[in-house]
This record gives sequence, C-alpha cells and structure tokens, in this order.
Amino acid sequence: MALEIARIDVKPGMEEAFEAGVAQAVPLFRRAQGCRSMKVARSVETPSCYWLVVEWEAVEDHTVTFRNSEDFQEWRRLVGECFAGPPTVEHGTEAVGGF
Repeated sequence: MALEIARIDVKPGMEEAFEAGVAQAVPLFRRAQGCRSMKVARSVETPSCYWLVVEWEAVEDHTVTFRNSEDFQEWRRLVGECFAGPPTVEHGTEAVGGF
C-alpha cells in the first residue's frame, strides 16, 4: 500500500472552482487501477491550500499507470487552471501506531 500526499495551492478566488473540479474527478480515481481511496482536505490556516490523499495498491499505480492515463489528463483539465503552481507530491507507506 502506498499513500500519495499532494499539497495543492490554489489561486485565491478559485477555491470553489477547484472543489467543483475535485467532485467531478472522483469517478476518475474510483476507476483507476490500484486506487483504494481518495480525499481532499482544505487547510484551516491557509484556505487556498488543499491536501490530496490517495491510497494506492502500489506507488507505480500512481506514478506510471494513472499518470500515463487519459483519466489523469482529465483530472488536470478539471482542476489544473486552479493551481497556483505545481503540486508538491510525495509518497508514503502505511503509518505505524495511532488510533
């Protein structure tokens, strides 16, 4: 299991458009090979900052399969114009501990 964690800074005033694009993109992630879940959270302290968290079966499901798909191109078409800059993306493994 791999987590994709992306910080997405949105141009001020485009938050509603970004959120609408995310809602339209849910089916793209739902049908993506290896995608277990996807959610987006908005920062309280910085309202134009969002965190995309996607759970993939393997990192390659994101970095190779999804990124080279038409669905990725559609995801970018839906939300890309809202980006203030390129998202910062990292991958992690399942956390240890917690409750």
